[in-house]
Amino acid sequence: MVAPVMSNWDNDDKSKWLIFSDVNGLFVNGSGQVDGLGLSWWDCDSSDKKDTVTFHACNNLHLSGLNFVNSPKNHISINTCEGATISNINITAPDDSPNTDGIDISDSAHVQIHDSFIGTGDDCIAINDGCSFINITNVACGPGHGISVGSLGANEEHNTVEHIHVKNCNFTRTQNGVRIKTWPGGSGYARNITFEQITLDNVDNPIIIDQYYCNGHDNCENKTSNVQVSGVTYNRVHGTSSNPTPINLSCSTTVPCTNMLMSEIDIKQVNQEQKNQATCINAHGISMNTSPAVPCLGK
Repeated sequence: MVAPVMSNWDNDDKSKWLIFSDVNGLFVNGSGQVDGLGLSWWDCDSSDKKDTVTFHACNNLHLSGLNFVNSPKNHISINTCEGATISNINITAPDDSPNTDGIDISDSAHVQIHDSFIGTGDDCIAINDGCSFINITNVACGPGHGISVGSLGANEEHNTVEHIHVKNCNFTRTQNGVRIKTWPGGSGYARNITFEQITLDNVDNPIIIDQYYCNGHDNCENKTSNVQVSGVTYNRVHGTSSNPTPINLSCSTTVPCTNMLMSEIDIKQVNQEQKNQATCINAHGISMNTSPAVPCLGK
């Protein structure tokens, strides 16, 4: 299945190509390819870039077996779904293709993603506002920006995410590994999040919490409120990084990160001549058996 070329889109068509809405118990299975023909869109500044496929309010959704390539924007969007299983899919786009998230999830609960490959120009998986009980296992990510919780709190919004479990996932030459990102000025929470059995291969930022996220960090306003990050566990994370600071926990000044746990971390430098280190701002919790050491994680 191939999308229309950019010049054939009606100006009234907005942001979506394939939409499944309010279909409960939907099964979408196969072995074919869905091509978004994104190349002509990627150089445009248009806000009307199309997601390839959107599932809206489709409870008990099952998606498996398909290949998604070259979306103008998000390849798969899951919105307002209660119960979804996504498995054995492949998603690919060039590493320089902008905003081409693999799977973008919002306002959804009890979503399972497993045994899949995602390599794009943006987040392999993005977990956005209103998500809970999201389980991601056996996913290979790269290229791309890793698996992200957020961004949350943009435009001073109140956003919430909780009960996220990312396990047995591999990251190869990605910009980030496992990331939490929030905008200054927002509110809400991101809590009860676990990343475990994570394998890294030449990842720029393996473990990162960025509560100063905005479009261009140099232009970020200093705002007092932020999303509360708490109950985050990193367990058995190992591999290599291109960054001498593979652990970066930059938490809010006014609402610090709390109840953090880091254990069995072993991240080595691709360049063995550089010394590894961790950095923390306003992060509180416990670390044990970590390399690099994380003494900055204050109790």
